[in-house]
Amino acid sequence: MTSQYRLFSAVIIAAMLVGLAGCSGMSKREKNTAVGAGVGAVGGAILTGGSAVGTVGGAAVGGFIGHEVGD
Repeated sequence: MTSQYRLFSAVIIAAMLVGLAGCSGMSKREKNTAVGAGVGAVGGAILTGGSAVGTVGGAAVGGFIGHEVGD
């Protein structure tokens, strides 16, 4: 394993831990909104070939749908 790969892995793991810790005080609706925005961003990026507009648009639509789903 190269040192660059180890550094990259450590940064990704640290970012995931910080992200999970940030969600601990969220309500169910807030969590749904965040998950929807994340899934929408990934979907928008895939559908538009990595376009920034597609990614942001997907995040907005996904966040809205996540907010409206559930209670």
